[in-house]
Formats: sequence, C-alpha cells, structure tokens
Amino acid sequence: MDKIIQKLKNKSATLGVIGLGYVGLPLAVEKAKAGYKTIGFDVQESKVAMVNTGENYIGDVVNEDLKEIVSTGLLSATTDFSQVASADCVCICVPTPLDEYQQPDISYVEASARSIVPYMHKDMLIVLESTTYPGTTQELLAPILESSGLICGEEFFLAYSPERVDPGNLIYKTKNTPKVVGGITPKCTEVAATLYQSILEAPIHSVSSPAIAEMEKILENIYRNINIGLVNELAILSNKMGINFWEVIEAAKSKPYGFQAFYPGPGLGGHCIPLDPYYLSWKAREYGFHTSMIESSMMVNDRMPEYCAERASKILNRYKKAVNGSRILVLGVAYKQDIDDYRESPALRVIEELEQKGAEIVYFDPYVEKYRYRGKHKESEKELTAELIKSVELVVLTTAHTNIDYEFVQKHAVAVFDTKNAMKNVDKRDNIELL
Repeated sequence: MDKIIQKLKNKSATLGVIGLGYVGLPLAVEKAKAGYKTIGFDVQESKVAMVNTGENYIGDVVNEDLKEIVSTGLLSATTDFSQVASADCVCICVPTPLDEYQQPDISYVEASARSIVPYMHKDMLIVLESTTYPGTTQELLAPILESSGLICGEEFFLAYSPERVDPGNLIYKTKNTPKVVGGITPKCTEVAATLYQSILEAPIHSVSSPAIAEMEKILENIYRNINIGLVNELAILSNKMGINFWEVIEAAKSKPYGFQAFYPGPGLGGHCIPLDPYYLSWKAREYGFHTSMIESSMMVNDRMPEYCAERASKILNRYKKAVNGSRILVLGVAYKQDIDDYRESPALRVIEELEQKGAEIVYFDPYVEKYRYRGKHKESEKELTAELIKSVELVVLTTAHTNIDYEFVQKHAVAVFDTKNAMKNVDKRDNIELL
C-alpha cells in the first residue's frame, strides 16, 4: 500500500479511465490537469480518435483544457486494453443501462473488469464509478479481479466511488463536487481517497464499505425521483382543480425551512434518476422486499409522457382540431436545459405518443441537431422561424432551453403547451397552457 500511496502523492502514478463518455472523459481530463499521465480506454474508435486530436465532444469539458493536456502528452486514448498494464489506478466509468425487462444490465462493468484481469499487477487500484445496485463491487467485481491470483486489500485495492456528474451545471463540475469513497477494506478506502484528494478540489467522504457508497448513490437519485413523482401527481390533480401548481410551488418556496422545491415535467431523463430506482427494486426482490413508495413514484413519472400527449390532444380539441393529422412542433428534446444529452429524455416518448395518435411531429432543439430513438432517426429544424411556428397547430415545450425567445414563440403560435413553465416571464398568455 505504501508504494501506491507514495506514487499518488508525488504524482508519478499512471492513471487509467475505462469509458470516455459523460463521466469518464471529464474525470480523465481532471486527472491529467492534476499532473498525472492519464490513459483513456474506450471500445469506440471514433471517441478515441477525437480525444487523441484534442477534439471535445462532452459539454462539461473545456475545449482548451482538452487540447492542452493532449498536446503535452498528459492525456491519450486507446482501444488497446493491454495498456492497462502500465496503469497504477484504473477507474471504470461505463454505462449501466436497463435491459428490455427493466433489470440492470451490468455487462459493460463485467466486461471492463475481465479486460483488466490479464494486466493486473501488485499495488494496483481499481475504482468503479458507474451507478449500480448495492453489492456490485463486492459480489461481482472482487471475485473477477481476484481471479488474477492477487489478493484484494493486500496486493491490489478495490473501491466504489459514485459519479456525481450533473451535465450543464454551471457551479458544480467534476473538480469541485464532493466525492464519496468506499473500499473493500480500510486499506482500499485509504488508497482510493488518496487518489481523489490529489485530483479534486472538494471534500472526500469515506464510508465503511462499497455497499454503503453504492446505496448512497441510489439514495441521491431515488430522493429526487420520489419528490418529482409527488409534484407530478399534484400537478395532474391541480389541473383538474383549476389550480396553477407552478404558482403553488413558488408560494411554498417562500418558507425558509422544511421545504425544497421540485418541479413537474413531461417525465424523467438522463442516465441516473429514471434508472436507479429499478436497480434497487430489482435487488430488493432478492430479500423478498417490495419498495412500494419507490415503485409508486416510478409509475407516476413513467406515465407523464403519455399524460402530456393526452393533454396536448385536449388542447387541440379545444381549437376544433384532431391530434390525428395535426402538425405539432416539439421544442427541446434534450433531457434538461442547455445541454445536448437526450439519454432517456421524456420528450422522445412524448413525440412517440403523439405520433402513435397520428400527429405529424417536427422538433427544434438548438443543442440536439438529430437523434436516434428506437431505431428511428429525426433531425431538428434548422431555425425557429415565424413561418415554422405558424405552420403548426400546437407547440409543445418539453425542454426549457434558455436561448429560445419564448415571447417570439407565443406571438406566432396558435397554441402552446408548456410542460416546463419555461414561458413564465411571457406577459401575453392567452394561448399558453401549463402542465
């Protein structure tokens, strides 16, 4: 342990990151900026090529930072996993999606671990950052890695440290977001904490086991899932009662304690919040336990795209238009404002629901030029013109991008269904309906 600790402290260690996506690339960049020689691993040759030419494809990475660390040789990328042998520390940052049965698909994590085994050496640190169910590090990774013949906690070190990437957040980035670390043994925790202390400008919170850290990550996102489910359900009820629920939230926010604002919307997006409850619900069944509150919120949130499509139909009906044959403009397909990430975006399901009802859908998103969803491709309109807005029977606003002129939209639209309250500052509201 002393050897790897010393190499981390004097920054002579070589660091590796497996998976160069929304989590892995920013982490690799921060490692290199901290002065470590860093190697990024990915199976996609296109990503590897872009990194090696200093070409950025992740919004939270500063273009100039990437170019500089690549040009100075601190960061390189490869598809050749044999280079893991030269790394002292390897962080696994690969996707953990759900399969067709809404069960955790940890095949990418397992494949990454198996790709490391042939190249493991003494005093090596391996950290899993991918979101997963409690027990993954201990039950899945440890046995795979120990098949190398090395003893965990003595000859190599293994820990879990959940990623906390929030795409588009202007305040908290990888560098300054506090980090939770839980190792298989106290030595594992100490080594992993030393790694992150040398990279980040944020507190490191050590916990007693990987399972604690894994459950902590699940708690973060289930907390949000449940509270968003609550406000979505109340938004549906408030609509039936003729109450502006957005105004209700603003009034509740005036209380200086005991209340945190969450907002309704067309559903949940991104990789974590919509998926994490399924990880825990799946694992809970192993113990004969049903996560009733979590599953209830999931049911509410999962139904929101369908509910939004139904509300859009009713709005068209009031204008004596059938949804079948109507031309509808969807504003925003990214899962949150001012980013280009459309993973699990509820807007895509809203579009799907409306198309199934016979609507002709066009969309505009200044960040997402095109997308692919369930085998279908769609391209954004090039410009948000008055002619485009006037050519549709309804505008459905599903992402609250801040670089859209919403007064311009209201002025030229027949009707607007605003599912994000993005048009809250528009004074003329006779053709705007809120979720």
